[in-house]
Amino acid sequence: MSYSRIPSMTLAIAAAVAMIGCGQKEEPKPAPAPAPVAAPVPPPPPPKPEVTVQLGHVAPLTGPQAHLGKDNENGARMAIDELNAKGLEIGGAKIKFVLVAEDDQADPKQGTIVAQKLVDAKVSGVIGHLNSGTTIPASKIYFDAGIPQISGSATNPTYTKQGFATAFRVMANDVQQGKVLGGYATKQLAGKTVAIIDDRSAYGQGLADEFEKAVVASGGKVVTREFTTDKATDFAAILTKIKSKKPDVVFYGGMDAQGGPMTKQMKSLGLKAKFLTGDGGCTPEYIKLAGAASEGQYCSLPGVPLDQMPGGKAFGDAFNAKYGQIQLYAPYVYDAVMVMVDSMKRANSVESAKFLPEIGKSDYQGVTTKIQFDDKGDLKGGAISLYQVKDGKWEYRETIGGSVVAEVKEAVKEAATAVKDAAVATGDAAKDAMKDAAKEGAKVAADVSKDAAAAKAAVEKK
Repeated sequence: MSYSRIPSMTLAIAAAVAMIGCGQKEEPKPAPAPAPVAAPVPPPPPPKPEVTVQLGHVAPLTGPQAHLGKDNENGARMAIDELNAKGLEIGGAKIKFVLVAEDDQADPKQGTIVAQKLVDAKVSGVIGHLNSGTTIPASKIYFDAGIPQISGSATNPTYTKQGFATAFRVMANDVQQGKVLGGYATKQLAGKTVAIIDDRSAYGQGLADEFEKAVVASGGKVVTREFTTDKATDFAAILTKIKSKKPDVVFYGGMDAQGGPMTKQMKSLGLKAKFLTGDGGCTPEYIKLAGAASEGQYCSLPGVPLDQMPGGKAFGDAFNAKYGQIQLYAPYVYDAVMVMVDSMKRANSVESAKFLPEIGKSDYQGVTTKIQFDDKGDLKGGAISLYQVKDGKWEYRETIGGSVVAEVKEAVKEAATAVKDAAVATGDAAKDAMKDAAKEGAKVAADVSKDAAAAKAAVEKK
C-alpha cells in the first residue's frame, strides 16, 4: 500500500462517520418532573397563657403552737407542689398555684389582720385558719370579700353556724367530738365524777361545753369546771383544787402546749385521775411535754387513724420523706387544698365567685375520707377516734360515729322521730303524715345503706 494514500483514507472515514451521525435523529430528553409544591406550614399555635392562682394559708407559725401551724402549712404545700407538677389547665390556661402563707400567732386580733391582708392580695381562696378562735372572726372578712375558706382544723360549731356561704371544714366539729368524749369518759373510762378545765379559747371552751353536756346526758357528774389560758404553764392552783374533789377523770379543752405540762403536774401532785383531752392535745408534742406522766392517758381526734384513711399510707410515706413526722392536721389541710382546686376544675374557672358554688357540691375522695358537705359547710358523717399513750406513743383504741352502721341508725332514728311527731296530729292529716314520715325514713335509711355499700365496695376494690 502506498503511504501517500493514508491521509485521503482518513478523511474519507471521518466524512462517512459524520454522515452517519447526521442521519440519526436525536430523541429529545424528557423534561424533569415539576417539584411538588410544599403545603404551607401552619404557624405554631400561640402558647397557652399561664395564670398564677394565689391560695392563702393561715396558721400560727410563731409561739407555742408553731409546730402545729408549720404542720398545717406543710400539708398545704405538699398539695400545691403535686398540683403544679401535674400542669393543670383550667379555663384554657395553664395554672400555677402559689401558696401565700401568713402567721396569725393563734391570736384573734392578728387573725383578722392577716385575713384582710389576704383579701387585699386578691387570693382566690383561703385554707385555714388552724384555730377556731382565729378562724371565726376572720371568716366574716372572707365572706364580705366573697372568698372561699376551707379549714382543716377549726372545729368550733360557731364557724359554720354564722350563715356564711364561704365557710367550710373537712373534719368533724366539736358537737360531734364533745358528744363522743363525754360518753367515753363516763362509760369506757368509768368516770362517775369528772373535772373540766378549758383554756377559754373558742376551741377549748367550745369543746369543753359540749363535753360537759354529754357527761351529764350520760349520767356522769361534773364536780368542778376550771379555766386557764392558752399561754399558761403553771396549773398548780387549779389542780390542787381539783385534787380535793377526787374526780375519776380530768378533761382538758385546749392544746398540747398546756395539756402536756398539766399532765406532768397532775402526777407531781399525786392526782390519780385519768387525763382526757381532744384533738388539740392528740400530738407527739403532748407526749414529749408530759414525759412519763403521759403514759396511759387519752385523747380524741376527728376522723380515723392515718393507716385507716383511704389514702393515709401513701400520704404518710410521702409527707414523712419530705417534711418528717406528721404532727396532727396535715392530711386534712392537704385535702382542703385538693377540694378547693377540684371545685375550680368543675367550674372551669379560678374566679372565686364562679367556683365557690361548686365547693358545696363536692363529692371528693380525699386522703382522709370521702368529702361531702352539708348545707352549713360541715363535713358529713364525721367520725371520732380515741387513742391512749402506750410505751411513749399514741395507740389507737376505737372509732365512734361516722360508720355505715351509725349513719343508718341515725337515719332510722330520725324517721322514728318524724313518725312520733306525726302521731301527735289528729284525723286523716295525722295518718297521711305518719305514712309520709315512715316512707321518708325508710328511703333515707335505704339511701344511706346503698351509699355506704358502694363506698365499702370501692375501698375493697382498691
